[in-house]
Amino acid sequence: MIEVYIDGASAGNPGPSGAGIFIKGNGVPEKYSLPLGNMSNHEAEFHALIEALEICYKKGLTHSIISFRTDSELVNMSVEREFTKNKTYTPLLERALELAKNFDLFFMKWIPSAENKVADELARLAIQKNNR
Repeated sequence: MIEVYIDGASAGNPGPSGAGIFIKGNGVPEKYSLPLGNMSNHEAEFHALIEALEICYKKGLTHSIISFRTDSELVNMSVEREFTKNKTYTPLLERALELAKNFDLFFMKWIPSAENKVADELARLAIQKNNR
């Protein structure tokens, strides 16, 4: 099984934001730190999922068992229910769900922040990249 840890972070709400993605279980662990521009923390969390799905798709992992893990209860519940009350997040959720259809076995799991430290560090590093 491939585990994909994702996190979004924002310095301010809204403010400079970043996505952190940590992929393990496919040989060599991979780390991605992606600047996202200015947005809210919740938007950054959704963008982290979208970026992770796109990376996994481009890597040809569509036939693998993939478990996406997030410490964002909002993103996890939105994906689980395929719905979000906040209309700002609707297009982001729709994009994520559309990308998820490319995978034979797509799982989303909420994890405590303590288990998501690598992705969190990568997201914070991406914020620093925004400011350079």
